[in-house]
Amino acid sequence: MARAIGLMSGTSLDGVAAAWIETDGTRVEATGPALTLPYDDALRADLREILDRAPTLSPDDPALLDATARMTRVHAEAVRALAQPADILGFHGQTILHRPELRRTWQIGDAALLASLTGLPVAWDFRSADVAAGGQGAPFAPIYHASLASGLTKPVCFLNLGGVANLSFVGAGADLLAFDTGPANALLDDWVHRHTGARYDADGALAASGRADEAVLARLLDNQYLRRPGPKSLDRLDFHGALEAVAGLSLADGAATLAAFTARTVAAALPHLPARPLRWLVCGGGRLNAAIMDALRAELGVPVDPVEAEGWDGDAIEAQCFALLAERVRLGLPLSFPGTTGVPRPMPGGRIAFPD
Repeated sequence: MARAIGLMSGTSLDGVAAAWIETDGTRVEATGPALTLPYDDALRADLREILDRAPTLSPDDPALLDATARMTRVHAEAVRALAQPADILGFHGQTILHRPELRRTWQIGDAALLASLTGLPVAWDFRSADVAAGGQGAPFAPIYHASLASGLTKPVCFLNLGGVANLSFVGAGADLLAFDTGPANALLDDWVHRHTGARYDADGALAASGRADEAVLARLLDNQYLRRPGPKSLDRLDFHGALEAVAGLSLADGAATLAAFTARTVAAALPHLPARPLRWLVCGGGRLNAAIMDALRAELGVPVDPVEAEGWDGDAIEAQCFALLAERVRLGLPLSFPGTTGVPRPMPGGRIAFPD
């Protein structure tokens, strides 16, 4: 069994999640400590500016190189703060551009620097091989979700609510299907930040105080992406036009409309699943937004629970996933599959940077 630390920084740009597991690359024998280390306000703002500029950004842009080094050092701090012995790190990096239709996905992060700072081998560049082979390059968590679901009644869906929402459908047999459903927290976070300066709608209180505008929702839901079957994936900014659609609403009503939009895009995925899930288990920051969770329960009509209902840590699952994937990179095992990313065959990937 290998001891692995996974590091995940999602599209919400909130910071680094780190988690320790013990794994053989297939089974997770044990989970251990986990933590989240926030980005400081300056780094978060710089990353957001880079994300906005990413389609035309040069890899040697000085601002990009500076932010990459700073965010990599935060990842090293997270490893040190976790203070657990490890054989390998799984370093997802920060996604700034995701355009699988152009066979391009871009996660920034300096794996060589992280290996040097931590003295540990670093598995990285998880998505490129999948995209180069014609896959969507996302989502990559389903194989870990399937391992968690081994003792659950199926079919069950895992729903990760980060900046973008993605699901993993785990069927009663070997069925494993995954895709991005639509926005999760990204639009609501940006709406709240634009109008209040706050980073997010704490506990969903603002959205809960407003009323969703059905006419705006109808326009937002008239989107070709929602009618496409999976596998499919999104960039954080793909639905950003929704912010203009709610621009004429009050702060609370705009928040309520965006929260409802997240829930309805998840519900729009139901016709694309092999069977109706008996239950949804939610991880990621959106599980803490009561307005989104209530809207999901209303739309899906079955139990919708945070993963803590099964004794798991919803803030750690994605980081734990990349710990598992790091060991799979080391062993040359597949990271993605036809039903999860649309890749033609089970696809290994990733690279390993070693300390000097």
